[in-house]
Amino acid sequence: MGRRFFPDVIAYKAWEGFHFAGHEIRITEATDCYGAVVWPSALVLCYFLETNSKQCNLVDKNVIEIGAGTGLVSIVASLLGAFVTATDLPELLGNLQHNVLQNTKQKCKHQPCVKELSWGIDLEKNFPRSSCHFDYIMATDVVYHHPFLDELLLTFDHLCKDDTVILWAMKFRLENENQFVDRFQTLFDLEMISNFPSLNIALYKAMRKGRMKARPSKL
Repeated sequence: MGRRFFPDVIAYKAWEGFHFAGHEIRITEATDCYGAVVWPSALVLCYFLETNSKQCNLVDKNVIEIGAGTGLVSIVASLLGAFVTATDLPELLGNLQHNVLQNTKQKCKHQPCVKELSWGIDLEKNFPRSSCHFDYIMATDVVYHHPFLDELLLTFDHLCKDDTVILWAMKFRLENENQFVDRFQTLFDLEMISNFPSLNIALYKAMRKGRMKARPSKL
């Protein structure tokens, strides 16, 4: 199943610089697919993680990022002390691995790992429910005009335990996004925790149905 998502136009830059968690982060980008570019939703989530590090304490937490793309969110989570698994499609792993290693080696408490994850495919084989437990699932700009929204929802469902927190930044573009949110809420309680109307981006916290109230208010 081919999963190469091509945008209409991408302006190429060899690398972009960011500053999060006390570190200068250099991200190498490419032009061949959506996942090789830093999108604004990733910056929104990184800013949230950095400015809410007490409420959302990632130290020693097990984090998986789905659709990690260039790896910026995974890098920031690693710099904040989490044990991170950064995942994406196989053709993106080379650039993702490069960015993760370049920005985390000898800088993090836990060296992050990079792993292939094609939504909805071989989930139990590659991420068995019995042994994989994630405190946080992170995702940015994973919902847009592509044909794998069913598989994305299946992936959220598979990876999420009763106490897992999903942090999901999303840019609303088309009606498909709104429809996905409605379907997402059949499985998860959803709370908007930050909103950027000028960017049309919202940051959500989600947990399995009925678990949001059972968990203390801290993220």
